[in-house]
Amino acid sequence: MAVDADPIPRPRPPNRWRGWLIDLLLVALVFGAVQWWRARPLAAGEAPALMGTTLDGQPIDLRSLRGQPVLVHFWATWCPVCRLGQGAIDSVARDHRVIGVAMQSGDAAEVARFMDEQGLAFPAVTDASGELSSQWGVPAVPASFVLDRDGRIAYSTLGFSTETGLRARLWAAGLGGPSGPARSR
Repeated sequence: MAVDADPIPRPRPPNRWRGWLIDLLLVALVFGAVQWWRARPLAAGEAPALMGTTLDGQPIDLRSLRGQPVLVHFWATWCPVCRLGQGAIDSVARDHRVIGVAMQSGDAAEVARFMDEQGLAFPAVTDASGELSSQWGVPAVPASFVLDRDGRIAYSTLGFSTETGLRARLWAAGLGGPSGPARSR
């Protein structure tokens, strides 16, 4: 007499890749939600005014930079996370318009000395009192804003940003017609 195959169906082994993908999506969702929550106080819409004198004595008015994407980057000399990303900001500044805002980092001479020691060359203004930071809704540093060609905030982020991420946001902000891409954080 022949023995039939086991009549009890056996469950299929779990698909590990599917489980990992679900876990990865959940982590990305939580990360995105935390980033959104942290960025809520950041300015949106039309960029606030930013006028002053750069560390090398050049006058700067954000309104004069319309027509091209601009990165406005708030940072501080005392911020360890800012130090991690300062090379990326300097690199992006070689190809794009960048304005650094040194938040509560001392006077122009102190910030210029720090930038010289670190080998940084991007244009920067000081915000010793924190007034600019307040106008832009910046609760902590680093904070980055990418403005489109019309001077509207296309993207904003609080915390570390990669060079690739900043370049991609600047590229996207330069796309489209006069009003640029859809706005998002």
